[in-house]
Amino acid sequence: MEPQVHFIPRIGDHAPDFEAVTTQGKLRFSEFNKGSWVILFSHPADFTPVCTTELTGFAREKEFFAALNTKLMGLSIDSIHSHVAWVNNVREKMGVLMDFPIIADIDMSVSKLYGMLQPGESETAAVRAVFFIDPTGKIRLIMYYPLNIGRNMEEIKRVLTALQTADENKVAMPLNWKKGEKVIVPPPKTLAELEERLASSYEMVDFYLAKKELV
Repeated sequence: MEPQVHFIPRIGDHAPDFEAVTTQGKLRFSEFNKGSWVILFSHPADFTPVCTTELTGFAREKEFFAALNTKLMGLSIDSIHSHVAWVNNVREKMGVLMDFPIIADIDMSVSKLYGMLQPGESETAAVRAVFFIDPTGKIRLIMYYPLNIGRNMEEIKRVLTALQTADENKVAMPLNWKKGEKVIVPPPKTLAELEERLASSYEMVDFYLAKKELV
């Protein structure tokens, strides 16, 4: 029997548009995305321990994401009633309000659209996918985690900051880069640029690997 082919959006693709029922009412993704970054992330199921730690983690970082013009949108293959009950339960038990929209993807349409259903892991639960989508609707970074491993919030915050800093300054980021550290200047493409590079005040590992401070 031929294995079923599942479409998975790639980095650089335009984020597939959809309309869905969420904990904030019916939303069209392209409208939600307009003018801001979006982190779209899936979780396997409501009322489960790892998912609860993750979504409360996102909720606790609300101010961080808002400061970076970034909206959050969750998803699982649960009913809207389950989502609302879970949000209320978490607020009562943990004092954290998950007030970002959570998609009730009962028919799995959005999960399939984004490759969140991976049969080798589960046929009926979305893996822990994270899509970073810029204000133009382009997918800039994708993370996938299995059902039993929670995500790393510090890495999610780090790469969002890195993506926005790289865009703003036309630079690249070295291994383990964090805000405030030196960035990598794009390598020279002409001999004139090479001479300019050699005469610069950059930290020179070699002509093709140079770092600088961001002002």
